[in-house]
Amino acid sequence: MAVTPVAKATRQQTAAKELQEVAPPKTARQARADRAAGPNPLSRAVRHLEAGEWRAAHALVQKDASTLGCWAHGLVHLIEGDLENAKYWYRRARRPLPHGNTAAAEIAALKATVRQGAQ
Repeated sequence: MAVTPVAKATRQQTAAKELQEVAPPKTARQARADRAAGPNPLSRAVRHLEAGEWRAAHALVQKDASTLGCWAHGLVHLIEGDLENAKYWYRRARRPLPHGNTAAAEIAALKATVRQGAQ
């Protein structure tokens, strides 16, 4: 049975998309942080932010539409340097966008808030 050019192209596009959707393997540090933080995705995201792993944190917080999730999402984009996106997520979190070099303070405040909510 002959494969038409359209079918071949569609099959190639599907394979390429599947490859893009595969998550990159976790580093040993990410795996430890996930185990240590427990089941709460926001707690795990905070751990990733503390470790400087904003991409791993982003993968967790982009699934969370809560106010805290929006704050964490804004913080990820702030660290990434995407200020327009950070502004959007800080507005959704109903928080002012921090100015200056405040990422560490924001992470600490988010951590305290997430921990407080878990108790």
